Amino acid sequence: MRGAARALVRIAATSALLLEGAARAQAAFPAPHEDVAFDFMNLMAEQGQHDLENERWNVYGQTTLISSWKLPFSAPYTNRNTTGGVPYSLTPDAEHSFTWSATLFLGAKLWPGGEAYFVPEVIAERPLSSLHGLGGAIQNFELQKGGSETPQIYKARLYLRQTIGLGGELQKGESNPMQLGAPVDRRRLVIWAGNFSVLDVLDRNGVTGDPRQGFFNMAFMTHASWDFTSDARGYSYGAALEWYWDDWAVRFAHVTPPQNPNQLQIDFRLWKYFGDQLEIEHDHTLFGLPGAVRLLGYRNRVFTGSFDDAVAVWQADPSRNAAACTDFNYGSLNAAAPDLCWARKDNVKVGIGIALEQFVAKDVGVFLRAMWSDGNSEVVAFNAADRSFSVGALAKGSLWNRPFDVTGIGVGLSWISHSHARYLAYGGIDGFIGDGPCPDVPPGGDVSGCVARRQATEGIFEAFYSLNLFRAIWLAADVQLVWNPAYNADRGGPVTVLGAKVHAEF
Repeated sequence: MRGAARALVRIAATSALLLEGAARAQAAFPAPHEDVAFDFMNLMAEQGQHDLENERWNVYGQTTLISSWKLPFSAPYTNRNTTGGVPYSLTPDAEHSFTWSATLFLGAKLWPGGEAYFVPEVIAERPLSSLHGLGGAIQNFELQKGGSETPQIYKARLYLRQTIGLGGELQKGESNPMQLGAPVDRRRLVIWAGNFSVLDVLDRNGVTGDPRQGFFNMAFMTHASWDFTSDARGYSYGAALEWYWDDWAVRFAHVTPPQNPNQLQIDFRLWKYFGDQLEIEHDHTLFGLPGAVRLLGYRNRVFTGSFDDAVAVWQADPSRNAAACTDFNYGSLNAAAPDLCWARKDNVKVGIGIALEQFVAKDVGVFLRAMWSDGNSEVVAFNAADRSFSVGALAKGSLWNRPFDVTGIGVGLSWISHSHARYLAYGGIDGFIGDGPCPDVPPGGDVSGCVARRQATEGIFEAFYSLNLFRAIWLAADVQLVWNPAYNADRGGPVTVLGAKVHAEF
């Protein structure tokens, strides 16, 4: 407890210093640059020390503190019959969760069209229920698997990017984090290589934008059932290719998975295990307002366990249970339950989804995402969802004369496959969820009736308002309602989560 208290004091002190510095600087230099409220690059440009139209380098940064309070909710059972195992249910008690992050974005031009980016980051966190008990509706998008309350610094990104012009209309490239300000051809080829996030390249939504300025819940960051391969922090090694041709774009990424599902260590054998993602985008204008349609598919070739195989192995030989695992598993010691460790082999997992975005007025946009994943095997790197759907709207405060405020409302739904639900009904756990075996079913008995009753849609409703202060700082309030956590109708909820966020950037 003392260590946690000291960590929180350090977090609060660091955040206070960053926010105080940003506020002082903003008082001296109040002019904003696009959506970046406080911009050293803009200041240097005004002083003639930096060319924003043709940058050779840039520097941006951010810090974000998010707190979440889960209110008590009623549940008939929690971690049922998991004696000797680990708690994988969302606890019904009141809980407090937080994340604090600080990021520095460094970019430099190396040669014509060639750029290098380095992004160090520090994060501290305390999840709800040890990050267990929620499938596609994890309440804070910044939470990472395996984090701690003590701030940890790490290399988030280090990559090269080459842009090759192919002609067409010349368009302005804005100066932003991980983007140098420079004119680019509307027809071009962009090549990435190194350490980056797949979300840097694909599913870049113009409505939801930077999640630190929008929704708190992970269900709205991207497709909840998109199991893009990455380490436990969400970053990968590999290469990506983007091809732009007027209103069309095609993107492809070939990146590394973790050595074990949902873990930090990376498997660099890209010729053997990998995640491939392909996206096709068309930009359009509807009634004079911009919009886009994106089709996204992925194919993972990874070393994972099939849910049906894990159950079949256990039913054929009950001694091959969770407690008897001799290889990697998620910590269960339940001798009366199946485990994925007995079924891991080379597997292929696929999924396909669509994303729509459309501005319906100035600074008011709507979005929709839907994805289907096969759900035959365990999640490699994202969360427990096998199918997902989300819809919502965001608006900036220009309509009420507060142009840097942001507000939004959204609904996210996710599902798991029948084989996934059946595995959980026998008392198995995956990387995030597992409430224990079905009630009133003897060990190894027929769970089909229980699955039909218990398997349910996990849903999230969220609304937030982000208030801009000093043009460098945002204070946000958030409310979330989650029902059927872990896809379990027996523990239907709803679960109420209240949130607050402090975000500053330069």
